[in-house]
Amino acid sequence: MRILATILFSCYTASLVAHPGVGIVMDKKGNVFYTDTERVLKIDASGRQSVVIPNVHTHELFLDANDNLYGEHLWYEGSMDSWGHYVWRFSATGQFEKIKPDTKGFLEDYSFARDLVGNMFRANRNKECQQIVKMDNRRKKTPVTDACFESIRWIYANAKGELLFADFQDIVKIDKQGNVKKVAKQIANKRWTKSTVENQNSVFGVWDDAQGNIYTAVASNRVVKKFDTSGQEEIIWRTPAPWTPTGGLVSPAGELWILECSDTNAVRVERINGKKVITY
Repeated sequence: MRILATILFSCYTASLVAHPGVGIVMDKKGNVFYTDTERVLKIDASGRQSVVIPNVHTHELFLDANDNLYGEHLWYEGSMDSWGHYVWRFSATGQFEKIKPDTKGFLEDYSFARDLVGNMFRANRNKECQQIVKMDNRRKKTPVTDACFESIRWIYANAKGELLFADFQDIVKIDKQGNVKKVAKQIANKRWTKSTVENQNSVFGVWDDAQGNIYTAVASNRVVKKFDTSGQEEIIWRTPAPWTPTGGLVSPAGELWILECSDTNAVRVERINGKKVITY
């Protein structure tokens, strides 16, 4: 019998042992999909909310060029003290299927950070010199750069083929040629100079917009920060306690959508258009 592990944590704590979801994506029709780590929900273009995939524990989501949605299901085998997973696809026509079968352990050979030609990107955290690895369609693995990082968090591949991610609390961009740029440094707490168990989850999801501005959810400060193309930093959203931002997106119309988790593990989405805010 499978028992899905009960994940007990406030959305941001000093000793976070599990993560809330960062997965929130928008398809070409304006439908928004997001995870609460127990299911995947949809907010359609009219604002109607529904559950589209029940009983899946996924932290990330990916939409391909044809609006097919991808995620995983992760579970804990209590009797064996082990984990298992599978990868699923939810087609644009509403069909759910497993595309990677039930597998023991954690997801190691697949990623939801993908570019438009199907390359996947994962963090190799097995060594002190952490690197980002590209997996092509044949699962051949190659580092995207020789640069070393300290604590790679969630990775986002944008439409230009650039990689955006948080390295502990620095925001980093790697272009298609492998050039590394520090967009911003120590964006959560200037006194934290090294990632530890207590502070490594200060920064969660990273995303961008069509103009090249970069955004990130700074969970420890309960804010969303924006960095323009010159690196200028701006707090564009403050989330009041008990809520914490974990992920987001900017729609083609320029609306900001923010995925938030509460200290009691509830999940909601905020849609911001100027001074107008809608909560789902």
